[in-house]
Amino acid sequence: MAEQTKTKKKRSSTIVHSRYGCAVGASYTVAAIKGGVPIAHCSPGCVEKQYHLLTFNNGFQGSGIAAGGDMPSVNFGENEVVFGGVKKLDAEIQSALKIVKGDLFVVLSGCSAGLIGDDVSSVVKKYKELGYNIVYAEVPGFKGNNLYGHEVVVKAIIDQFVGDYKGKKRKRLINLWSEVPYFNTNWRGDLTELKRILEGAGFEVNVFFGPHSRGVEEWKSIPKASFNLLVSPWVGLDTVKHLEKKYNQPYLHIPVLPVGEEATSEFLRKVVAFSGLDSSKAEAFIEKEAKEYYYYLEHFADFFSEYWFGLPSRFATIGDSAYNIAFTKFLADQIGLIPVRQIISDNPPAKYRKELSELYHNLSEGVSAEVEYIEDGYIIEQELEKVDFGNSKPLILGSSWELDVAKKRKALLVEIGAPIGDEVVINRSYIGYRGALTLLEKIYTKTVGG
Repeated sequence: MAEQTKTKKKRSSTIVHSRYGCAVGASYTVAAIKGGVPIAHCSPGCVEKQYHLLTFNNGFQGSGIAAGGDMPSVNFGENEVVFGGVKKLDAEIQSALKIVKGDLFVVLSGCSAGLIGDDVSSVVKKYKELGYNIVYAEVPGFKGNNLYGHEVVVKAIIDQFVGDYKGKKRKRLINLWSEVPYFNTNWRGDLTELKRILEGAGFEVNVFFGPHSRGVEEWKSIPKASFNLLVSPWVGLDTVKHLEKKYNQPYLHIPVLPVGEEATSEFLRKVVAFSGLDSSKAEAFIEKEAKEYYYYLEHFADFFSEYWFGLPSRFATIGDSAYNIAFTKFLADQIGLIPVRQIISDNPPAKYRKELSELYHNLSEGVSAEVEYIEDGYIIEQELEKVDFGNSKPLILGSSWELDVAKKRKALLVEIGAPIGDEVVINRSYIGYRGALTLLEKIYTKTVGG
């Protein structure tokens, strides 16, 4: 019995095929800001691992002008562990400011600096007093994963760069907070679609990452917004609560990313109702988008009715909280597929899990699912081998880690989240009106293609 307990403890302390990075992976939160430059105060191995998981082997997304192999880094070594790394950090900041053209520099200190107690704030303070846009964030991996680090970095920029504000707010302007850049593989396309539909409904939208952001100028306008809109199950809640206290900004939390016409139209109506704005522009936009959406869906129905006997009817979803519930709800409610195994792999904090699990109740009329929280890829694979997909073709929504078990089960695998090592993602989206159609194309192309 003692040996069994010992073995169990040993298994629970090791994660095989992890689906997230460590907190210093938030360097890619900075890289996703137009003009943002991360400066890594950690070992070279830490930065390299985050690059491969979050960008290279996750849709080959690219990393911008100052990330990947070009990211300024102290390259913490034995000498810094013994004697401290602040002098080397000082020199690295000087070099970065001279060589890299950026609008905002963010120093991210990792495990080594955190363990020996490097005073990063004093080094950064010196350059801030010289007039540089520079902040720091303590993101050692022993404190959490890259989702935790993402919020630490966002709040650091708000407090140290955006600063205090006492001016007026603009009624139509809202701050959009949603997916984690790079970690959520389709973040660029998804933010593009969210911004598009919100502007179509009559809003001005601050979006802080990706091609449709104005960069640091947009961050400076955060306090001017009338409210914060969070479209995420739990990542970002600390941020919007912080903004509520700092700028007296209310927030609207919509935990499920909208996928498909019904969910997206309902989403827009919720946002408009919360804002108190006239709904006429939003309703006209919804009518236009719905008409186009159902035009395409009507033609897709020809294929669906002809080949229904060979199509999947049951599916499993493995992925981070945001993508998992969004795609599970869409396939169950709008396409009529049966969810048989839902596994969340991003290790959400315990305080959020009850409400997160409740999102899987009443996915559609008479349809609910139980969700499990598993980080270990080996255990996930074992669980998928036991799933009863009935007599139809199995459908698995997951990552590249599910390739082997999909082959064993002769299942269709649609890769929805990190890591994705055999697809190139440029501006793809699976959410909103347009993204839902892309998701259907992806699933059913896999079906006819074998």
